Amino acid sequence: MTGLLSDKTVLITGASAGIGEASARLFAREGARLVITARRAAELDRVAAAVRADGGEVVAVPADTTAPDDLRTAVQAGVDRWGRLDGALNNAGRTQGGGRLADVDEDTFDAVLTVNFKGVWLAMRAEITAMTAQGATGGSIVNVASIGGTLGAPSQSIYGATKAAVISMSRAAAAEYGRDGIRVNAIAPGATMTDMMTAWQQRDPGVLDRLGGLAALGRVGQPHEIAEAAAWLLSDRAGFVTGMTLGVDGGAAPWPH
Repeated sequence: MTGLLSDKTVLITGASAGIGEASARLFAREGARLVITARRAAELDRVAAAVRADGGEVVAVPADTTAPDDLRTAVQAGVDRWGRLDGALNNAGRTQGGGRLADVDEDTFDAVLTVNFKGVWLAMRAEITAMTAQGATGGSIVNVASIGGTLGAPSQSIYGATKAAVISMSRAAAAEYGRDGIRVNAIAPGATMTDMMTAWQQRDPGVLDRLGGLAALGRVGQPHEIAEAAAWLLSDRAGFVTGMTLGVDGGAAPWPH
């Protein structure tokens, strides 16, 4: 049976855990050839081994999304191996670690901005350069934003601002590159059981219950559920969808203040 992403070469950043890892495993099952990147080489190799054990094709490239040369190398690895880049999931990101706006120090502000916003821009720049070189066949890019970019969340003001910037940049890029056959969309996950959420629960016991209670479905999400949405947007079945932000949040309501 043909998979959702059969014969597509897809790059995933932040693929060593959480949404990135779940996406790598799902995309491979759906027929994609993968280039996966992350800073943690050992964890990246673990994910690559799991993909191969399931019969998937994957190249693992340790990369820092704030380093332009690393991203160009990752993109080129896919082009060298399979001749093209068809899709990308820009998933790498970091949290601000809590704290109200006036309590966040400049080093934290700069780090969150660099990883979550500049890192996505750098990745898109490398990916779009490769895709436009392919001609009219173009490609599809999905950027992982957050419900924090659409709804204000206490202790996540800087994080949320960077995710709002990703949403805006995705819309602009969709308008700029549509005639090149490149679709650009964002997904905005709600609270999802990743390492970031586990760390938040450790800082603020009970936050998982509170966040789950804000969703119409009454629970937090799982990484594979976010991966499913990304796979659809990257596939040809979403061929007339671009410039959109898809909320994958269980029907989340605004955080009470």
